[in-house]
Amino acid sequence: MPTTAGDTGDRIEALLGQLPDGRGKQVAEELVRVVVGMYGEGLERIAGLVTEDVLLRLAGDDLVAGLLVLHDLHPVDVDTRIQRALDEVRPYLGSHAGGVEYLGVHADGTARLRLEGNCQGCPSSTLTVKMAIEGAITRAAPEVAGVEVEGVTPEPEPVPLLQVGMGPPDGWHAPEPSGSRWSAVPEPGPPTGRPVAVRIDGVDVLLCSVRGTLYAYRDSCAACGSGLAESTLAGSVLTCAGCDARFDVRLAGKGLDDGGRHLDPLPLLSDSDGVRVALPAAVTS
Repeated sequence: MPTTAGDTGDRIEALLGQLPDGRGKQVAEELVRVVVGMYGEGLERIAGLVTEDVLLRLAGDDLVAGLLVLHDLHPVDVDTRIQRALDEVRPYLGSHAGGVEYLGVHADGTARLRLEGNCQGCPSSTLTVKMAIEGAITRAAPEVAGVEVEGVTPEPEPVPLLQVGMGPPDGWHAPEPSGSRWSAVPEPGPPTGRPVAVRIDGVDVLLCSVRGTLYAYRDSCAACGSGLAESTLAGSVLTCAGCDARFDVRLAGKGLDDGGRHLDPLPLLSDSDGVRVALPAAVTS
């Protein structure tokens, strides 16, 4: 079952996309608009009846917050939510970034930030830090059209991607990441409530699928060191079966119970050669 308003919206769009063009699809789309409008009017009446304190408590639930944002009823403005999201992710950044400055939401709906410093020599790359910031903002303010992070200082020969998205043009081949090499990723199968553990060139890798995006990590819990094959994956939250430690796979494996702990992400790339993961050359050689 979808756990956020965004998940539900994506599911509705996917179902509507399966309908052939014609009168039936138009009727289905109109039905969705009528139902959404009815719920929006109901939420507006509820928001007008409850106290501000109660509304703030309701907005603390991710699903309810998403519905409030959808109908422009969230009691906290978008700038404040983004600032709070950045405050939550800053402890995780630590030495990974010298500072994050919020530049506001521009007229095109894009939230813009400036990142200072870099994270050379730490487990997560600069792009992982960028991904963590973008994930935190998107979660707190789903109404923004996108997130742009300026001032990223790349590491030498950075890994092009950290998650599977649209592939580059045909004929393009990724360079070998510094100190790593690309290895083919086996087909993980259909998404489930559990991650998929695979062994690739002698390395235990954990694959997690979240809303159609694939993430890869070393198969080792940052809290207890055990494998994560039997863990559960609810939305983007991975819960270790051995110690119940929780990690957000969309935020570079950030620990939700202890911000000082995080999983070890592995860069993923999808191109004409298929899906591949960057593994340390010392292990794969």
